[in-house]
Amino acid sequence: HDVRIVDAAGLELGERQEGRLEFRGPSATQGYYRNPEATARLVRGGGWVDSGDLAYLADGEVYITGRVKDVILRGGRNLYPQELEGAVGEIAGIRKGCVAVFGSPDPATGTERLVVLAETREDSADGRERLRAEIQARAVDLLGSPADDVVLAPPHTVPKTSSGKIRRSASRELYESGQIGKRGSAFGWQLARLAGAGARAQAGRWLRAAGGLGYGLWFGLVFALAAPPVWIAMALLPGERRRRAFARRVGRTLAALMGIRLTLEGEVEALRAHRPCLVAANHASYLDGFVLTALLPPDFAYVIKRELEGPWISRIFLRRLGTVFVERFDAAQSAGEARKLLEAVRGGESVAIFPEGTFRRTTGLRPFRLGAFTVAADAGVPVVPVTIRGTRSILRGGTFLPRRGAVTVTVAPPVSPPVFQEGEGWSAAVRLRDAVREEILARCGEPDLAS
Repeated sequence: HDVRIVDAAGLELGERQEGRLEFRGPSATQGYYRNPEATARLVRGGGWVDSGDLAYLADGEVYITGRVKDVILRGGRNLYPQELEGAVGEIAGIRKGCVAVFGSPDPATGTERLVVLAETREDSADGRERLRAEIQARAVDLLGSPADDVVLAPPHTVPKTSSGKIRRSASRELYESGQIGKRGSAFGWQLARLAGAGARAQAGRWLRAAGGLGYGLWFGLVFALAAPPVWIAMALLPGERRRRAFARRVGRTLAALMGIRLTLEGEVEALRAHRPCLVAANHASYLDGFVLTALLPPDFAYVIKRELEGPWISRIFLRRLGTVFVERFDAAQSAGEARKLLEAVRGGESVAIFPEGTFRRTTGLRPFRLGAFTVAADAGVPVVPVTIRGTRSILRGGTFLPRRGAVTVTVAPPVSPPVFQEGEGWSAAVRLRDAVREEILARCGEPDLAS
């Protein structure tokens, strides 16, 4: 199954950003029986099903924060009713399990009023005042501010489902219609108030969608304007190292123009101190090669899939950077290219690789291929584990609309290949691969897809 978090406009969010939880997979529903309108609200494009939950992703895990329909928007904060309901239900004189906390639109502030509806048999004025004070104290303790309204109601007032769950939406309707000891406003005013709240929410969604689309257009415009002159410069500049240094400056400039904050940390000096060496990095996005070019010293040849050698535009550009093209599917060609890579490393060339081979939109570190680690073991050169974080959130696989974000590249200490006897090269390469992958897995903040 695949999981994603989206905002109100349907745009995918990054790590630790709360939004709506959507999923798709073999057990996902196809929709409601003979109800196309409800199905359209439930199932999004691409087969994504709206769970109705709010959640966020952190280090590859999903954290549920509440139900969308139950969240109260108050003063720019999202408040979740369950905790306050439980605390109020513990107050002596309040019927436990018979408390509903919900939000009611407030036209004056543009947010929602926090309402606590609690059942009690207390009928004296002093007793009811004491209960209100205790409820407000619990609200302040949990939320940092008191409720806007505390309604004490007789038993069996709070609506529940047949299984005993609180029906907060129904409680809100009772409250707003004035059926709990409150005088309701005119129907026309209620209708206008709800229409206004809906219009504001829709306008907010449109603005967020427009902002995301605007950033995507700016991203594409910067790339489109920069590509022709950069390609020409790469074709004309003499000297491979000069071309790599030029590509590094261009990468940093484009990142700044696109609003992508790049950070390089860790054992950075190891990249220069150990030459030649192999750099092994995790692969999460189309942006990974761009990010490494912008941040790493201009001393590395990149290993790239042979499909990119086909179009003449990419072929000329990548060859001018000293790129090593490899065949992913033909075992015989792959063996020959491994020998060429071994000769390059023995000749003093440092190489950067993505040992996962490719990436998917699913969060997680994929298994590493063995080829480059065999080369490192045979040549006796160290492998420097490099971890990229943030590119998946900016441009995830399966989408071409980038989002604003920051990228951190962490350089771990070099891992030297183990000493081995003749005939033990394969097992030495396996141990080297596993040690490097363990370093990257510990830092990438994503689950292990090889387990």
